[in-house]
Amino acid sequence: MHRRDVIAASLVLGATVATDADAQAAPLLLHTAGPGSAFLPYGTGVAAFLTAAGIPVEVRQSTGSLQNLTRVEDDPNSLGTAFLGSVADALAGTPAAGGRRHVRIVALFPMYETSFQVAALRASGLTTFAQLAGRRVGVGPARGPAEVFFRATAEAAGVVAAEAVNGDPATLAADVIAGRLDALWQGAIVPIPSLVAVTGGADAVVFGLTPAIVASVTGRLPYLSASTVPAGTYRGQDAAIATFAAWNFVVANRDLPDVTAAAITRAVLGASDPARQMHVMAAATRGENAANNRILPFHPAAARVYAERGIALP
Repeated sequence: MHRRDVIAASLVLGATVATDADAQAAPLLLHTAGPGSAFLPYGTGVAAFLTAAGIPVEVRQSTGSLQNLTRVEDDPNSLGTAFLGSVADALAGTPAAGGRRHVRIVALFPMYETSFQVAALRASGLTTFAQLAGRRVGVGPARGPAEVFFRATAEAAGVVAAEAVNGDPATLAADVIAGRLDALWQGAIVPIPSLVAVTGGADAVVFGLTPAIVASVTGRLPYLSASTVPAGTYRGQDAAIATFAAWNFVVANRDLPDVTAAAITRAVLGASDPARQMHVMAAATRGENAANNRILPFHPAAARVYAERGIALP
């Protein structure tokens, strides 16, 4: 008996199947990323939660989304954490995905969003993205997600001659505080640490985007979604901030047995307090956020779980 069938059978029966195959069967593998990535602690928390719920899962480190997607594509017993931008590359078979079209990956449940904002010194007078034209703006590591989305946003907003400055976010934050940079654009789970550093180290403002810019960028890049940063997230932030976010999802192979996919999805969506039960970054791991995936089909069994809960999927 294949190990995935043993696991599926035990889920159906609601008990451990006491066989030699089961005793020796390896659990499902959840591919995350290496130390320093948010994927690793998130995946570790989810794996522990599912294992406690009777669905054995072990974490495997990787280089990140694209490697995770390929591992899931090739192994029905693998799960993976993935950024939807990387999913778009994998589906299309772009050079970033090694030129290979991934056709077997499906979504299970949302993880968290990577939301983008800007910080600047209040004395600079900068309060809108359009004002960044001609300014020096920190955008994180070269060719990283923050730089990619900054350039896409600048194009959508008609912001010309802005100089994108690369570097470590902590160093760039210090440069904003010292006046060596005009602003810092970053994306992460809010509150974004480097932006917190700017507001904590100087009299600064954090701002986002106009609804028109958000609509333009998310229209061009359908793996992005409109997002709102609640008032009070940053020091001195009195009003909500409109922006966009790039969501991350846990994905599976479409040949993952229905009973296993349903059990995983039902367990995760059934968490009453995912931030406490799985990981603090899992606060947004809730059924209603599944609609932020507009590019990847859901596993059919997972889709049925959403339907049971009255949650409409794109």
